[in-house]
Amino acid sequence: MHVPGWHEATKRWQEEGKLQMAGIIVEQHPDRARLFMQWKQMRWPILVDSLNLLGPAAVPITLAIDEYGVIRMVNPKPEEIHQKFLNRTFAKPARLPTVKDIAPDLRSLKEATRQGTAAAWETYANALVEWAGPERLGEAIEAYEHALRLEPDTGPFHFHLGVAYRKRYDSDFRQPKDFQKAVERWSAALETDPNQYIWRRRIQQYGPRLDKPYSYYDWVATAQKEIVARGETPAPLSVEPAGAEIAHPEKTFATAAANVKEPDPLGRILRDDGRFIKVETAVVPDTRAEDVADRVHVVFRPNPANKAHWNNEAGNMVFWVSPPPGWGVSQRLVTVPNPPQPVSKESREVEFEVRGPAGRRTQPLTLRPYALYYVCEDVNGVCMYRRQDVPIVIAPHELKQGSERSR
Repeated sequence: MHVPGWHEATKRWQEEGKLQMAGIIVEQHPDRARLFMQWKQMRWPILVDSLNLLGPAAVPITLAIDEYGVIRMVNPKPEEIHQKFLNRTFAKPARLPTVKDIAPDLRSLKEATRQGTAAAWETYANALVEWAGPERLGEAIEAYEHALRLEPDTGPFHFHLGVAYRKRYDSDFRQPKDFQKAVERWSAALETDPNQYIWRRRIQQYGPRLDKPYSYYDWVATAQKEIVARGETPAPLSVEPAGAEIAHPEKTFATAAANVKEPDPLGRILRDDGRFIKVETAVVPDTRAEDVADRVHVVFRPNPANKAHWNNEAGNMVFWVSPPPGWGVSQRLVTVPNPPQPVSKESREVEFEVRGPAGRRTQPLTLRPYALYYVCEDVNGVCMYRRQDVPIVIAPHELKQGSERSR
């Protein structure tokens, strides 16, 4: 039974003071859980374990814990709670669980890394991610890399490093390729243990529709609308879900029609080499063993060094991708509508999916899509129409022993 179901099933006992609910989530973006709890009007505490330090391979897990902190039932049915848990008296154990101070001593943990063990480096990195703030995620990444050099086949190290890369990508301390590196670390983690569904779901969150078990965040827009209708302010989100995160699963790959007109077939538009618009890309693979599809994320950001901004009074930004023979793409021509204001500096993202020929691919493919956009330099500078070519490498899909062959 999912969280809202458990909430409703136990609501009477909560109101009577007989039962206290609490939850632990393994979300990359915990503020979305806060929004969900607000939407469903569930006001009990939620703890965050983005690193999956507890180690479950799948969720949900329901635990019934008595007043002494002892787990008495694992995955009980709602109808069992009253008779087998609330209506029972448990003996006080001879030794009670100890509770340590919550916040770690980062200085002591850093000193412990002098031992040179992978465990010490990982412990320090975990503490940095959870307690030190986004400005120290670079240190956490370096610490995880130390741990991996010592134990390169440890799946949790790879997963934790991926979490840190994605957290930094979503922060003001973003570095080029952070998103791609996160995907690569999560994939490396899953390769060590293909049965770890927490790791698999983290990749699928951003991956192709053929590999999705469900839409991850299609509920967010509805939640925000209904919360506003109640006269409340929705809990703010650091990253609004879009694209792959709200996409629904598909059973077949829908290839874009080939008769779409290319916007700059002769390449006449002057190139922007990144002077005005910076581009970041990430390719998220299918997590299954068979070669199916990849989802490509392309993000365009005005270059602050030249005070560049979008010129929204001209035409819309367009993105063109043409696959080689034997390959298919979900979209050939993508139009990104302009916002209503005359100028803006927001990032713009294009996502599309690509599928190769049947069977295992052993060689990388380089796609050569491009974007056309109107951009201006400085506040009163010159506005221009520019093209930027965006080479994207689609890595081969190796058939990994032990990986799933179907969902």
